[in-house]
Amino acid sequence: MKRRLEGKVALVLGAGCVVDDWGNGNAAAVAFAREGARVVCVDMNEAAAARTAGLIHAEGGEAIHAAADVADAAQVNAVVEEAMRRYGRIDVLHNNAGINTRGGVVETAEEDFDRVFDVNVKGAYLSCKAVIPVMKAQGGGSIIHVSSIASITWTGHPIVSYQASKAALNHLTRMIAVQHGPDNIRCNSILPGLIDSPRVHVTMLSFYDGDLERMREARSRCVPMKRMGDVWDVANAAVFLACDESKYITGAALPIDGGVTCTMAH
Repeated sequence: MKRRLEGKVALVLGAGCVVDDWGNGNAAAVAFAREGARVVCVDMNEAAAARTAGLIHAEGGEAIHAAADVADAAQVNAVVEEAMRRYGRIDVLHNNAGINTRGGVVETAEEDFDRVFDVNVKGAYLSCKAVIPVMKAQGGGSIIHVSSIASITWTGHPIVSYQASKAALNHLTRMIAVQHGPDNIRCNSILPGLIDSPRVHVTMLSFYDGDLERMREARSRCVPMKRMGDVWDVANAAVFLACDESKYITGAALPIDGGVTCTMAH
């Protein structure tokens, strides 16, 4: 196997999964490890972070785990300090932590809107604030934000706090890419489309009266490729953006969507 991240350290925020299954976070963490990275698995749910580290250990990889709320500066700083204490560098920052709440502008409670922005945008800001000086001192690194196609187009359901926060995350990506390009720090966003993941099952099933197969069929019909993606499609894109094969790519917003955004009005 070509180990594209050999000798590198990846810090993955939101590395757990909402159930004991494969989600975007643990798939990315394991994919990084399979390419040779040592992985720091961080999640608000410590048991979920530990499960991800255990998956890496079971495959012969190296990982540690920690619990942190990404919206809390002290907790974010603590996991960055632990990563540095343990490994002495951070080459990849993967911001996967994210939440959403159903509803449009009128229906969404102010506290829910604030909490979504705290996690989805402030969390990325805080982790970048802590990690960019590390990357600058060591000569570079790659920052990957997990956004969504909901950041650039209407996706059929009102989830305004999520949609607006992911749009903000895209522009945060561009600003970091421009400001820190001279430091050899790249920053890109991944925009997953209709992905068949446990997180989607939790957040989207209510729109389909709890019928999982109905949801899968309806979402698959929307995609030019006539199927939903899976978490490994997202993880493989993250590996590409983390490694040197993408060394001249920064400020990008990469859709992983089977072409669905080509059919939607932006």
